[in-house]
Amino acid sequence: MLYIFDLGNVIVDIDFKRVLGVWSNLSGIPLATLSERFTMGKPFEQHERGEISDEEFASQLCEEMGLTLSFEQFEAGWQAIFIGQRDEVLEIMRLLRKEGNRVVVLSNTNALHCRYWPEQYPKVSTSADRVYLSQELGMRKPEVDIYRYVLQQEGVAPQHAVFFDDNYDNIIGAEALGINAVHVVDKKVIPDYFGAN
Repeated sequence: MLYIFDLGNVIVDIDFKRVLGVWSNLSGIPLATLSERFTMGKPFEQHERGEISDEEFASQLCEEMGLTLSFEQFEAGWQAIFIGQRDEVLEIMRLLRKEGNRVVVLSNTNALHCRYWPEQYPKVSTSADRVYLSQELGMRKPEVDIYRYVLQQEGVAPQHAVFFDDNYDNIIGAEALGINAVHVVDKKVIPDYFGAN
C-alpha cells in the first residue's frame, strides 16, 4: 500500500495567522487589515509551482497587501508559519514503512519554506521513502497531474493509495483519480484512522 501524507497541518502544524502577526508588528499595519488583504492568489500559486523566485513572490505579495518590508523582514514572517511537528504521525509513518508499505510526503510548498522546515524537522524526510514538493514538480494540489505523477513514480494504482490532507479541495482532487483520501480536520484523525490511540 502507498500512503501519501501532506505536510502542513498533517505532519507539521502551521498557522498563517503567525505570519501575518509578524508582518503586522514589523509594518505597523493592523493584523485585521492584513488578514483582509491576504489571499492565496496567483503569486502564491506561481511560487508553489516554482514559477517565480522568492524575491518576486515577496515583492508581489507586499504590493498586493500594501506592505513595505525588506526581503529579510518578509522571510522572518513567512517562516513564522511553522509551529511544531506531530510526533505521533511521524511514528505512524515509520511503522507503516516497517510493515513494508511505501510512505511519501506530497506538499504544496515553496523554495523559501524549504530553506527552513527540512532543517527544523529532519524527521519528516527520514520517516518517508520520498518527498514530493510542488515547486520541484511545477505542479500543485489539487491539480490532478500531481497525483498522477506520484502514482506513476511509485508504480501504484489509485485504489492502492491512501492520501491524507487538511485541505478539502486537495481531497477532492485525489478522489477524482480514485485515490482513497482522508480529510485531516484535527490531530486525532490520523491516529484514529490507524487505531493508534
